[in-house]
Amino acid sequence: MTTDITKLHKTITAAIWDIRLEAQPTWKRRLIGAVRILHLLIRDLAEGQLTLRAMGLVYTTLLSLVPLIAVSFSMLKGFGFHNQVEPMLLNMMAPLGEKGVEITERIIGFVDNIKAGVLGSVGLLLLVYTVISLMQKIESAFNYTWHVSEARSIGQRFSDYLSVILIGPLLMLTALGLTATLSSTALVQQMMSIAVIGDIIQFSTRLIPYTLVIIAFTFIYMFVPNTKVRIGSAFIGALVAGALWESVGFAFASFVAGSTKYTAIYSAFATLIIFMIWLHISWLILLIGASIAFYHQHPEQRSLELRQPNLSGRMQEKLALLTMTLVARNYYEHKPEWTKQTLAQQINISASALSPLLDHLEECSLLARTQGDGSGYLPAQPPDSLSLADIIKAIRRIDESSYLNPDRLPRDAGVEQAFEQLECCLNEELGGQTLKQLALRDGAPELSVVKKT
Repeated sequence: MTTDITKLHKTITAAIWDIRLEAQPTWKRRLIGAVRILHLLIRDLAEGQLTLRAMGLVYTTLLSLVPLIAVSFSMLKGFGFHNQVEPMLLNMMAPLGEKGVEITERIIGFVDNIKAGVLGSVGLLLLVYTVISLMQKIESAFNYTWHVSEARSIGQRFSDYLSVILIGPLLMLTALGLTATLSSTALVQQMMSIAVIGDIIQFSTRLIPYTLVIIAFTFIYMFVPNTKVRIGSAFIGALVAGALWESVGFAFASFVAGSTKYTAIYSAFATLIIFMIWLHISWLILLIGASIAFYHQHPEQRSLELRQPNLSGRMQEKLALLTMTLVARNYYEHKPEWTKQTLAQQINISASALSPLLDHLEECSLLARTQGDGSGYLPAQPPDSLSLADIIKAIRRIDESSYLNPDRLPRDAGVEQAFEQLECCLNEELGGQTLKQLALRDGAPELSVVKKT
C-alpha cells in the first residue's frame, strides 16, 4: 500500500513539474502554474509552519484585540464612524452565530471601559505597545511567507503599523457607508423595481461582503509584508482568500449551530474555544492568501527545493564569486545596484538560498547595502585591491565561530601540511587576481539582462 502511494505521488509530481512551460500555450501555462501553486501550498501546510504561525497569532490576538479596537475606536470617533464598529464586528463574528453576538457585546463592553483618565500615560503607552506587538507578530508571519528576513525599523513600525490600524478600518467603514447610501437612493430603488435589473442589483448586493473582504485582504497583503508587493499579486491572493474565508464561514456557522454537545461538555468555556477555533481558521486563510500572492509574484520560487536549501561548499564559492563580479561590474559601468531579488533572478537561484550568502558577504565587509526602499548592493572594498583569494577564504569561513573552527580540531602533522598546501595553492593561483580584473575581463560572457527594480 505504501509503495503504491509513493508511486502515485511520484507520478503526480512528474506530471506537474516535469513539463516545460515554454513549449506550452498560454492557457496551459497558466493552468499548470495554478496547479503548481496549489501543490506548493499543500506542501507548505504539511510542513506545519503556517499552522504554527496561525496558532501564535490566535494567542496574540486574544491579548491584543481589545486594545486594537480601542485605538481604532478612538480614531474613528473623531470621524463619526464609531457607531459602526459594533456592526463590523458582528459581521466578522457572523459564522459564530449567537456566540458571535455574545463575544461582540463583551468586546465592546471592554472597549467602553477603557478610559484614558483611568489608564494614565503609562497605561496608554502599554495599550499602544500591545497593539504594536500584535502588528509586529503579523508582520513576522507575513515576512516568513514572503521569504523576507529583514523586519522594519522601529520608526517604520510605528508609522506603518499605525497607518494600517487607523486607515484600514476607516476605508472599510467608508466603503460600507457608501454602499448603504447608494442602495437607499431613489434611483437605485426605481431600478430595483425593474425585473431583470432588480435581480442583478440583488445579486450584486450579495457579493458586497465578498468584495469588501477582498479589498481588505488586498490592503493587508500590500502593506503588511516588509517588501514591495504588486497590486495584481495581492489581489489574486485576496481573491482566493476572501472567497475561501466567506465560504468557510458558512460551513463553520453550520458547525456552530450543531455544537450543542461542545456546550454541554465545556460549559462556559465553549464560547471561548469556538472563538479561538474561528480565529485560527481566519488567520490560516489569511496566510494561505499571502502564500498565493507570493508565488504569483515570484514564479522563480515555484520549485520543490527546500525553503532553505543546503548549498555545497563548491556551490557557495562559485556563487560568491559570481555575486561579487556582478556587483563590481555594475559599479564600474555605473548601472543601477543589484538588489537581492534581481540578483536571484539573474543567477537563477531562489532569494531564500542567496540571502544567507549575501548576509555573510556583508559581515565580512565585502558587500555594502545602500539605504532606502529596495536597497541594493555595492562593493564594500575597492575591487582593484580585493583579491579573489580573499573572497574564497571569506566563504570558507561561513558558520565558523570561536568554539567551532579548524583551530580547535586535533592537530595531525600530515593533515596540517596538506591544509597549508591547499592555502598556498589558493594564494598562488588567486591571490594575484583582483575582483576588478574579473569584473572587467575582456571576453567575459554576458549574462541575460533582467529589469532591475
